Amino acid sequence: MKSMIRKAVLTASLLGASLLAASQAFAGGIDDLKAFVAQVHSARGDFVQHQISANKGGASATQALKAAGTQSGNFVFARPGKFIWAYTKPYDQLLQADGENFYVYDKDLNQVTERKLGNALGASPAAILFGSNDLDKSYALRDVGVKDGIDWLELTPKSQGTQFQQIGIGFRDGTLAAMELHDVFGNVTLLTFTNVVKNPTLPADTFKFTPPKGADVIHG
Repeated sequence: MKSMIRKAVLTASLLGASLLAASQAFAGGIDDLKAFVAQVHSARGDFVQHQISANKGGASATQALKAAGTQSGNFVFARPGKFIWAYTKPYDQLLQADGENFYVYDKDLNQVTERKLGNALGASPAAILFGSNDLDKSYALRDVGVKDGIDWLELTPKSQGTQFQQIGIGFRDGTLAAMELHDVFGNVTLLTFTNVVKNPTLPADTFKFTPPKGADVIHG
């Protein structure tokens, strides 16, 4: 009898472990996003951005992608509201926030625009990556399945005043892999992320912004 009980307990334990593993293996994009927001307090990595204009003249998706403007760079963030989003190709531009102020630096113009961060992130895609936003309060979330090994979810803003109609976010093995932003004009921004490092150790002055020498500073 004791042997039978031990076997039953062992079988139940193995079954429970198998179910847990299965639930983790098949976790959807919503679970990945909520885990990302809750567990990833800071991160850094690289990105490539494709900007696709609204489809006109019946161009195919492939044609549209070939005609897309492409930019690339790197990012680092620490929640809430601290980030550096640096474009390095084809030209240099810096978007940076220190938790209180938001800066945009155009290297070619040697010009800095500064304004209070305040609620600037709001329900924007930046709030998902860099803020401490209550996602369910700002968005309706829906899993949309796996494509090319990436778990995708769709976010629809609940507010009618945002510039984005729909946001897609993709995770691969729990790591942020891609975003797809659809604005109210029909334009699409595609972002792919690589070399993402979660919760790195960051120097205290990482997000301190000092205007470059001779730069014009515009307070907006």
